[in-house]
Amino acid sequence: MASVSLQPIARNRWGFGAAQHLLNRAGFGGTAGQIQALASMRPDEAVKYVVDYPTDEEVNIPGAGVDQDIMRPLTDEERRELARARRRNDEETLARYQAIRNQRMAQDREQLAMLQQWWLGRMIESPRPLQEKLTLLWHGHFAVNYRGCQDSYLLYQQNQKFRGAANDSFATLAQQVVRDPAMLIFLNNDRNVERQPNENLAREMMELFTLGEGHYTEKDIHEAARALTGYTYRDNDFYFAQHEHDKGGKEILGRRGVFDGDDFAKICLGRDACPWFVAYKLYRHFAGDIGRPDELTEAQKIVIGAMGRSVRKHEYRLKPVLTELFLSEHFYDETVMGRKIKSPAELVAGLMRTLRTPVRDAGMVSDAMRMMGQELFNPPNVSGWAGGRAWINTSTLFIRQNVATYLITGKAPFKDGWKRSEMGYDATGVLEDSDERGLTPAAKQLPGPGAERVVDRVLGLLLGAAGTGHRREEMLGFLARHENRITNDVMAGLLCVVTAMPEYQLC
Repeated sequence: MASVSLQPIARNRWGFGAAQHLLNRAGFGGTAGQIQALASMRPDEAVKYVVDYPTDEEVNIPGAGVDQDIMRPLTDEERRELARARRRNDEETLARYQAIRNQRMAQDREQLAMLQQWWLGRMIESPRPLQEKLTLLWHGHFAVNYRGCQDSYLLYQQNQKFRGAANDSFATLAQQVVRDPAMLIFLNNDRNVERQPNENLAREMMELFTLGEGHYTEKDIHEAARALTGYTYRDNDFYFAQHEHDKGGKEILGRRGVFDGDDFAKICLGRDACPWFVAYKLYRHFAGDIGRPDELTEAQKIVIGAMGRSVRKHEYRLKPVLTELFLSEHFYDETVMGRKIKSPAELVAGLMRTLRTPVRDAGMVSDAMRMMGQELFNPPNVSGWAGGRAWINTSTLFIRQNVATYLITGKAPFKDGWKRSEMGYDATGVLEDSDERGLTPAAKQLPGPGAERVVDRVLGLLLGAAGTGHRREEMLGFLARHENRITNDVMAGLLCVVTAMPEYQLC
């Protein structure tokens, strides 16, 4: 039976495999040396290092260099000129303004592509992997896509808010989101006025962001929409249009008062369902590919229930909740480790962090992620990405294999083979700082980079606990067919074969 204990893992159970699991789930993997560094610490030290990352230090990662005015509003003079053109049916002036808008939209799409590559670069390079992993969680939880926002700067601004509060307080995030310009546009709250309330944000705030289905009524949605009237934006900033706000009394989730949108967020946070729902989302992102709340196993219900009580106890502060989960016996149970399907972001960033491959063509990598089902800054809808088994089908599995081969060798999918001169990657480097504690006794006795030693190191680094049995024999056979020569080409081929295995799609 699966462990349901949130008690800390015993020191004697901590080692390379547990540290590897922590880096995979709380980040995007790591090199053998990075894993060993965590494994050499006590469990509580390692988890603290990952969770309690510094937020006031500069990170040596290039900035996004975002232009915040590509989709700027018209000036007063431009509005007057456009109004005159419409009254006079001045087709030349109208066509000029339309051409300017089309040009700005094209520039904004280019900026979106740059931002997608920038964020993937942060996932790969950041010394604070949990910060990016949490930013990805909140991006999929408070989901806004580019199609519904049409302003890349607002999405970047939202992304930075998520990053800043990533491991701090869920309450802060929930209160920010009702004032976030990207969210207000996406869910049409910029059109939510007293004379004609729009219920989109009110509904999703309860159903998808804080409480879950079944914990509110249609009346609650209507009353919450009234509280959110006048919550709109000007240019890139939140704006409260008081003249559009319903100042009357409301009754929301059993509470009565003259509420506004900020009050509505606090009311949601005060409901019993909210801490449990936050725990459910944290568990789903970090611990397992679980189903809907009504589809959970008994073990999952017990653990998520305990996490929910912890969320409430710590008043939505996330560091202690994440620390408890990442230290727990349950987190390192065999039913949890190696059982979660990697998202495209986890697959791509994880492969590059672990193997230290070149980024290659960042645009091609971003396109591959989109075809695998995860386009950054563009989740499919307000529910975010479904995740789990939805990531894997015959088409996406083929792309996963191709993108791994491309990152390792530089070979594009439409080419046959790869040229050593164009590879630009030392595949033998993965052997330099590999851990030997997972080797068999026979492999440890082999002098130099013997076949068994190489296979155990590669499988241990890329597959962890799954790298045993017949997979080991397959890899030994692969090296035997190459006369056990450990050249760069042979190692690249070995890495390509392992990253194409079904087990590599799991973490």
